[in-house]
Parts: sequence; C-alpha cells; structure tokens
Amino acid sequence: MVHAVASPIPVARGALPLVGHALAMLRGPVGFLSSLAGQGDLVRIALGPVKAIMVCDPDLVHRMFVDDRTFDKGGPFTDRAREIVGNNLAFCPHADHRRQRRLLQPAFHPARLPAYGRIMSEQIAERVDAWHDGEVIDVPAQMTMLTTNVLTATLFSDQLTPARLRQSQQDADTLATDILPRMLMPDALARLPLPPNRRFRRASERMRATIESIVAARRAEGERRAEARGRGVADGVGGSTGEGVDGAGVDGAGGDRGDLLSALLAAYDGESTGADRTLSDVEVVNQVMTFHLAGSETTATTLAWALHLIATHPDVERRLRAELDTVLGGRTATYDDLPRLGLTGRVVTETLRLYSPAWLLTRKVTADTTLGPHPLPAGTVLACSPYLIHHRADLFEDPERFDPDRWDESLRTPPPRGAFLPFASGARKCIGDRFSLVEATLALASVVARWRFTHLPGERDVQPAVAAVVRPRRLRMRVNRPDIGPAHQ
Repeated sequence: MVHAVASPIPVARGALPLVGHALAMLRGPVGFLSSLAGQGDLVRIALGPVKAIMVCDPDLVHRMFVDDRTFDKGGPFTDRAREIVGNNLAFCPHADHRRQRRLLQPAFHPARLPAYGRIMSEQIAERVDAWHDGEVIDVPAQMTMLTTNVLTATLFSDQLTPARLRQSQQDADTLATDILPRMLMPDALARLPLPPNRRFRRASERMRATIESIVAARRAEGERRAEARGRGVADGVGGSTGEGVDGAGVDGAGGDRGDLLSALLAAYDGESTGADRTLSDVEVVNQVMTFHLAGSETTATTLAWALHLIATHPDVERRLRAELDTVLGGRTATYDDLPRLGLTGRVVTETLRLYSPAWLLTRKVTADTTLGPHPLPAGTVLACSPYLIHHRADLFEDPERFDPDRWDESLRTPPPRGAFLPFASGARKCIGDRFSLVEATLALASVVARWRFTHLPGERDVQPAVAAVVRPRRLRMRVNRPDIGPAHQ
C-alpha cells in the first residue's frame, strides 16, 4: 500500500478534446516536450487514447531506468513494437531480459567491432561514390540507403539481392512511418482491415519472411558443415571444434563470418538450462528485426541532422574539414581512424543531443510505488523523452545552440549523470550503442571528407517531424566536391 502524500500530478497545458496533446506533439515536438519541464517533475499527457505520465526530472528518469523491475518495459510504444518484432531484447519484460542480454552481449563485444568497422567502411564508400558533383539529393533518403546497406552487410555479411534490399528499405520506412499513427489509434481500430493497417501488416510480414529465409539458410549451411565434419572424424580426419563465443559451436550455425547473425546463431548462455541456453530461430528473427529497423532508421536520421547542422554552422564545418583533411586526406574513414576523429565524434554526440532519434521511451509500473513524492499505482504508464532532458537549460548551457565543444572534456565539465539519454541507460541501455556511434562517426567523416553539402535557397529552416524517430521534415541539399583540402581520390 502506498502512503505518500503529494500534490496532484498536473496535466500538461494545451490539451484538446479527444486528441489531447497529440496535435501539439506532431506540430512541434521539440517545443512541446521542452515546455513540460517547467510544468513539474511529473506531468500527465494524453496522445489521443494514450494516457501517460511524463517524467521530466533527470534524477527521477535515472531511477526509472535503474529500477527496471518496478519500472518494466511497457506502454503503447512497446505494445505496438511487439506486434512487429515480438518478444525481443528491446521490448521483452524484465523476466526475460537478463537471459536475452547475456545471449546477445557477445555479438556486440568490443573485439568484434573492428570486423564490423571494415564492413561499414566498404559499404559507406560504395554509397558515397554514387553521387555526382552538383547533384541535389534527398538527404534522409540517401542516408537511409547508406545505413540500410551497412546494416544488411554487418547483419548478414552476404548482402540481399538489390531487389530484396530495395523492398526491405521500403518496408522499414513503412513501419517507421506508420507505427506512430497505430500507437495513437484504439486497439479495435488497429485491427480493422483499413488500407494503412493492411500496408503495415504486409510490410511487417514481408520483412519477417525475408529474415526467416536467411536464418533458415544459415542453419541449413551449418548442418551441412557439421555433417561433413562428422564424416571427416569418422574417416579419421581431424576437424575444427567450431568453438565460438562462450564455447558455442559457430560451425554448427554456418561458421563465424564475422557478422551479427553468426554471433546470434552461436550464442550460448551457461547460466540457463536446456533450450534456454541458445536462441531459437524465432528469437533470432525477432532480434534481427529490431536491429534492422532501429539500426538503419536511427543512424540515418542522426546523419541527416548532422549534415544539416554542419551546413548551417560554417565555423564547425571549417574545423571539421581541417580534421578530416589531416586524418583522411579524402579517403574513406576506417575503424583505426576513430581515435583521431575527435571533433567528428563530438559532432555526432551533439547531434544526438539536439535531435535524439529516440524521442519517447515508455515504462509500466509493476507494483505500487512512489516516484519523487508522488504515489504511482501498479499499471501506471510512464514516459520520458531524451528531447526534454537534452533541452533543459539547467543541464546544458544555451541548450538550443549546436556546440560540439560542450563534449570536449579538456574544455568543459561533462554534463551530470542522466543528462544524456539517446540510448537510454541502466540495464536496458541500448546494446548497440557503441556499434551505432562507430557507424555514424565513420559515415559522417567519409561523407564530409568527400562532399560539401549546401541547402537549397529558402530551405535552410528544417523542422522535425515525428514518426518512430524524429526525422527532418524536408531536407534536400546540393552536394559538391569540397573547394578546400585535397582533391577527391
């Protein structure tokens, strides 16, 4: 029983009948979310039929993330996401999380990052070399093509056919665009055979079928290898033990190709028993679905915003080009270059602060508790927004200013704990955070080293649009060979 006594949690200003705060959120997400911080540590919001309490205080957000048993994964985003990706690491309840985390952690071990980095650099070079001097490009679309190619190659090593890759990109875009409207509609409406619902289901089913076929093929290859090895042993010919991560037999899963799928198929958890020691094919597909959707969309959005910000801040662009001329000399960035790409990394970090792709994270209270002075009954849906935290003036000086140097610890004191949340925090922090930062830094460095991006006349004022991530609403830019530094190689 909760006995705390506190003033009622206020309702956010500007609610409209039926739609609540949904219009304010869609019209100006940054302004709406930032305004909540001045209305209380906890504030009630309504997005159509969805009711939640927004946690605005960074210390309370930190507690919510750390106590993931009391504040478990749940809420409208989680429920809708499970419709697509199932019960996987990102959206599973606390009871399943520890096992899944142990199984997936080796796939993102630092020792595997150099191999991923080599694949990233190859794919980045191919995409960047496809543009022409003076061409006008749709920046978000081009960055999505780049990151989808990178993710497909790092997931599967052998790429999908061009046709299947294009379809995969289209399906991912459909799911990212339509998930917010589905979150805001009642369950009964979401189940009706309406055109948007059919489009959403087709995209989800098609993407899942593609991944299932790849997993099945890799399993079959592993079985053939194991059978051949067994014949060799029977004939007195020595064979590889096939030991993989934590003793898992990667040969039995098609061999370790250095990609994410190899690591998932080889995953082994010694703390579990029976079938729980490995990932089933359904679980592998669920994990890959999330990596595919979240990995490509979030990194593409970050790169698009970064290119926009660089183009509107000439001093940052000048310094960035000087760094890239010195380190890269016009070539594609590699994993080994990362220690010398300090400003590039800070530009990525500052972009994540200003335009965090993850704009709303939800949790569900599992038992009566308190957060701050407020009692919260079991079943309460909580939300927090990296946007809100990242734009608080008490945490970041001049928070609306693009300032990569705020992350230079030789010049500034780093922000307080809990102030930077693009990947959440605590036990449920994004397992692919380092992977994403490596990809974004390599891509941004390579793109800016080869090209200069300029806005079209009258199109410098780019506004955010809310979908699964916060995208630039319209961002077309002209690409030209840079007029400084070494010639393109």
